[in-house]
Amino acid sequence: MNPALDELTLTGLRATAFHGVFDHERRDGQVFVIDATVYLDLADAARTDELGRTIHYGELAEEIVSAVESNPVDLIETVAERIAAVVLAHEAAVSTKITLHKPSAPITVPFDDVSVTITRHRTAPNHTAGFSVEPQRLS
Repeated sequence: MNPALDELTLTGLRATAFHGVFDHERRDGQVFVIDATVYLDLADAARTDELGRTIHYGELAEEIVSAVESNPVDLIETVAERIAAVVLAHEAAVSTKITLHKPSAPITVPFDDVSVTITRHRTAPNHTAGFSVEPQRLS
């Protein structure tokens, strides 16, 4: 029997980082906004009232922001994968949905937001779904 999948959601995390394909993005940086939903079974944590049986959302928030602020890359898709890997490194996480917003993207027409949303699942216990925190470079 599969356990119920509950949700832990962090909305509107902010990180200043230097991702982008243009020189001014790498030089000046910009704010990125992150929404992360973690799917996990919260029944045991609720029953026992033990923090160790869930994911400490304060620590997770810090880990996500740190992942966004490190190692500049060209694409927000790469950063979203990095965030998913951070989430799935937590044993309790079964899957995650990440939305990474780039509200100051270099677009020449009026807009409110640009974002990518990815959903990733754990492939095996204690495994980060094949992702590494750092982007993979093709040879």
